[in-house]
Amino acid sequence: MLAVDIGRAYVRLALADLVGEIVARRDEPSRAESYDEVLSQLSKIAGELTAEAGIARGDITLSVFGTPGIHDKETGVLRLAPNLPGWEQPGAAERLADVTGSPYVVENDVDLAALGEGAYGLGQGISHFVYVSIGTGIGMGVVIDGKLYRGSRGAAGEISYLPVGGGDPLAGRGRGMFESVASADGVVAAAARLGLKAATAKDVFEAARSGDESAAEVVAAEADHIAHALAGVTAVLDPELVVLGGGIGAQAGDLLIEPVSGRLASLVALSPPRIESSTLEPDTVLLGALAFGLTTARDLVFERAVAATPFG
Repeated sequence: MLAVDIGRAYVRLALADLVGEIVARRDEPSRAESYDEVLSQLSKIAGELTAEAGIARGDITLSVFGTPGIHDKETGVLRLAPNLPGWEQPGAAERLADVTGSPYVVENDVDLAALGEGAYGLGQGISHFVYVSIGTGIGMGVVIDGKLYRGSRGAAGEISYLPVGGGDPLAGRGRGMFESVASADGVVAAAARLGLKAATAKDVFEAARSGDESAAEVVAAEADHIAHALAGVTAVLDPELVVLGGGIGAQAGDLLIEPVSGRLASLVALSPPRIESSTLEPDTVLLGALAFGLTTARDLVFERAVAATPFG
């Protein structure tokens, strides 16, 4: 099977056998600025991987694509994915079938990341947990009773739209209030307002580690935004564990976990959930695609074997 993580900055593809062993893999900077270019890029990499494994593209049992946003199966549109220009056009997601010509599914990337945490990471053995990705965008995967919860339209976990942080509710198409203040762009903008020149959120967190007072103020505000968002999540879902992932959630855990946990404790009625940073980044989505796809691929192989078996 083929697992694919389509991100704004990188695309990651892994070809695995039905035991789950990865036999070929590629990570490349994404050409996400252009819809057609990223499709061409995915097709090229898929061809390289199958050649490396000594198989044809048609031999792939199943491809699982993890993308931002929500896949509208009626129109083929990827909704709420502003970081992937062009994917909002009708039929866009269906063209992923051309990457390998094999059966495929399209899943929200953060939902897959939650499955990855449940199968390989901190969520193992935890029946109720959430995976919160904070980076270029913000999203949440929800696991209830050990199963992924998608909601009635697949939009469960779109916490970027929570009214948190005093951000602009009309910050941009597909970009909610919480995301406008707590995503990577929000962190950089907050730093700029305090006179701190930083090209990326990573620069801000590095400055905070070096003792910069303005950067420390930005980090404190970021922790407060996250804690308020998690207070709403905790009140509704009562998770045992919150896993922070994404470029900010996983890489700045040393700066965020303690203040977020402390602030959250003051905002909820009962003891807050445990908060930890993912140890699987940047492979969480890819591993989730493998976890999801292996079960489905094995079922497909079994069904084909049964159909080909003569009876009577």
